[in-house]
Amino acid sequence: MTDYIRKQNLSVHPQLVDLLNNEILPGLDISEQQVWEGFASLVEKLSPVNRALLAKRESLQSQIDQWHKANPGGLNNDFASYKKFLTNIGYIVPEGEKFSAGTQNVDAEIASIAGPQLVVPVNNARFALNAANARWGSLYDAYYGTDVIDSEEGRQPTKGYNPVRGKAVIRKAAEFLDTSIPLATGKHSSVTDYSIVEGKIVVTLSDGTITGFKDPDQFIGSRQHEGHFYLLFQKNNLHIELKIDDDSEGDTSASAAGVIDVLVESAISTIMDCEDSVAAVDGEDKALVYRNWLGLMKGDLEVSFQKDSKTITRKLNRNRLYTGKRGNKVELHGRSLLLVRNVGHLMTNPAILDANGDRIPEGFMDALFTTLCAMHDFKDDAPLHNSRKKSIYIVKPKMHGPEEVAFTNTLFSEVEDILGLPRNTMKVGVMDEERRTTVNLKECIRAVKDRIVFINTGFLDRTGDEIHTSMQAGAFLPKERIKQKTWIHAYEDWNVDIGIECGLQGVAQIGKGMWPKPDEMEQMLAMKIDHLKAGANCAWVPSPTGATLHATHYHQENVFAIQKELAKRERANIDDILTVPLLGDHTLTKQEIQNELDNNAQGILGYVVRWIDQGVGCSKVPDINNVGLMEDRATLRISSQLLANWLEHNICTEQEVLEAMKRMARIVDEQNVNDPSYVQMAPDFDGVAFKSACALVFEGAAQPSGYTEPLLHAYRLDAKQA
Repeated sequence: MTDYIRKQNLSVHPQLVDLLNNEILPGLDISEQQVWEGFASLVEKLSPVNRALLAKRESLQSQIDQWHKANPGGLNNDFASYKKFLTNIGYIVPEGEKFSAGTQNVDAEIASIAGPQLVVPVNNARFALNAANARWGSLYDAYYGTDVIDSEEGRQPTKGYNPVRGKAVIRKAAEFLDTSIPLATGKHSSVTDYSIVEGKIVVTLSDGTITGFKDPDQFIGSRQHEGHFYLLFQKNNLHIELKIDDDSEGDTSASAAGVIDVLVESAISTIMDCEDSVAAVDGEDKALVYRNWLGLMKGDLEVSFQKDSKTITRKLNRNRLYTGKRGNKVELHGRSLLLVRNVGHLMTNPAILDANGDRIPEGFMDALFTTLCAMHDFKDDAPLHNSRKKSIYIVKPKMHGPEEVAFTNTLFSEVEDILGLPRNTMKVGVMDEERRTTVNLKECIRAVKDRIVFINTGFLDRTGDEIHTSMQAGAFLPKERIKQKTWIHAYEDWNVDIGIECGLQGVAQIGKGMWPKPDEMEQMLAMKIDHLKAGANCAWVPSPTGATLHATHYHQENVFAIQKELAKRERANIDDILTVPLLGDHTLTKQEIQNELDNNAQGILGYVVRWIDQGVGCSKVPDINNVGLMEDRATLRISSQLLANWLEHNICTEQEVLEAMKRMARIVDEQNVNDPSYVQMAPDFDGVAFKSACALVFEGAAQPSGYTEPLLHAYRLDAKQA
């Protein structure tokens, strides 16, 4: 039992009280009394509104379920009536007049720089620091350590350095330079010397030719650091460094010009996640989440770990200083711009109880604590700064429609008033991953038009909500086939169309979803450039290495120019978005059904067993074919909802699903055999993790919006107490 501490009419977990008093408030001109008086008032005033919004979700869902039951096949037979029904019940709201977002004080990483974005669980300090420092990445390392360089002709990775593979890396990096910062004559692979003469780069080629750069303005400056010489260039608002060692003659890891690395601006922004990739179910967990975010905002977060019998200490990188080509000082940000993702409106948490002893909405405490922590970033004497515009960037997920987005605006205003912050200091990212938000996206943006800094699309959560919303409409297609249907392409285009129409260019990110295969980087390079061509000025990648490789796409395409062209096209068709990807008349074979059961059961178990038993909210989980996939609650939502839908429509039986779960549990056990902290599920299948995985499917149709958090949190609390 937790010994709560009374603060006003709230009962607060002692670790949160200690964190606030001893780590957050010192250095801020805010008293503890000011915090708790204001927050207690906020909880009392806004909790009923929050409950009413959640009740409206359930009411709308119930009406949609009843319509489908009363109109079997109605989506095909009378689509116009279905659409009119959604309008009549308020699921689709009237669209208002044209407007443009008016967000002020937005940092360049959001407003004017297009590039990769990382999402990382903030409760893991090492991951958080890696991501924050991924603003700059080694292209040599990214090529050498991934499948971008094939293993043929002696280029395979070896225990030590493989010079044949290294030469292939140098050639590929030179090809990148040829396209990003081309020479006036010749190729970078032929350069023997880069020199600065009177503020200009003079280049010597292997045949003695003296040349320069095709666009001399791309050269920005230079610096000396730890015995190395760096040349700085720019393309599409992104920077490239050539790291040169004049003493590298004969070094197989260097080019003929002594270039021992090519460093590129990589993760321009990072979302520090308190939500989908985090398992934070109580006050102890929330204190860790907030403490790490605080360390990032103070600039003093550090972590030490053992590697090769050495103690490594990781901390935040400093800014990079250069001498400009005219002798001026040039300073570039050394870290990714950090956003923080709060939880949505649904979840409560036992970290703080209200006057009645009930859990308060977790999103309330996230808004308060993450903002308090971020206020340290505004101090003039802070060692490092995240936002140079004194803004706090909060990504808000799982909002359904304009009313819920407007409620977030109210919540943020209340927190700003408690803490004495100017209005709209707390910026908001609206995640377009719920169907009711998608079809009303323009009005959602209007509700926060002076805070908005981010919208995005994400196939997984969006599909999970698609399935749950139309649970009674019929059986859905298998997961992979859903991706091929018209609605998903219309949804992706619609998000960009509405974002551009609402004037987000220059003030906000229009983002695309995660590349899920962290080991398949060659495939990512071939495919993810499509996100830029679709108009996304940021897109999610699963690792710092992925960010470095994906950054090369932003040298190839000017996203802001693409957005200008896309502004001329017609909007995507909302009728296409509302077309549900049902199985329809297509008949699945027994083998197709079994394959889908096994694939989803394995993915569910592989993720849930770590979440429940170890508190790992995001990880690379091997699928049924042992391909590592990034899994979080969004991937879990789609898998569990699909199986729940198939059970609802008799595509399979409970016994068949249970047999698949038991069979896949044995495979997951084998895949984790080398993890000393792993708890086997087979042969008894009576552990908390296995029970929770089954509950997500068998109780999936009854879960609010098909979310996995309520069950995961309940079972994780059981596991912690046990």
